[in-house]
Amino acid sequence: MRSIRAMRCPYCQSDLPPQTVECPACRLTFPRTVTLLGATPRMAPGISDSSGSLTASEMNKLKKKIDALQRRFPQLVLQVVLRSLPQEHPFSLYAFWLFNAGAFAGEGRRGKDNHAILLLIDPARREAALMPGYGLEPLLRPEALGHLLDLAGPVWEAGMWMEGIERVLGGLEKLLESVGVRKEAVTADGEF
Repeated sequence: MRSIRAMRCPYCQSDLPPQTVECPACRLTFPRTVTLLGATPRMAPGISDSSGSLTASEMNKLKKKIDALQRRFPQLVLQVVLRSLPQEHPFSLYAFWLFNAGAFAGEGRRGKDNHAILLLIDPARREAALMPGYGLEPLLRPEALGHLLDLAGPVWEAGMWMEGIERVLGGLEKLLESVGVRKEAVTADGEF
C-alpha cells in the first residue's frame, strides 16, 4: 500500500514550503486542479464509501468513532473517503483536489483556521493519503502521518479496510493527544 507523506507538489512532487499557493516547479494551483479534475463528487459528511468496501454496520461503527473523536477534539473535522480514482493522474493530485474542493472544515475555515483531516483510500489503486488542514500542518508532521498509514498498510493489503481505518483513527487520537499536551505545556510557560 503506497502512502502520500511529505509536503510536496501533488503533481510534480517538488518540495513545497508551507502554505504555498502555486508550485514553483510546475505552477500547479488549486484552480488549475479543479479545471483538470472537475467538480467535487458528492460525499456524506464523516465517511463516504463510493467503492463499496465497507458494510453498512462498519459504516455505522466508523461514524460513531469519528463523532467521538470530533467531540474529544472539537475543532477537528475528520473526513474518511474510500473511492476508486482514475489511474491517469497521480494519487496525490486527487487527494489535494478532494481535500481543497471538499472544504470539509467549512467555507469560513480556511488557512490557519482549517483543522480538517482527510483520510483518502483508493482500494483499487491500493493507495492512501492522510492530509491535514493548514491549521494542523505545523503540529502534525508528515512523518507521523505517514507512520499512521504504515500501521494500516498490512491489513489494507489483505483487504481489511475497516481494521486499517480503525488503526489510523486510533493512532491519530494518540497523536492529537500528544500534540495537545505539548501545546498546553508550552503555553503554560508563556512561550508559544
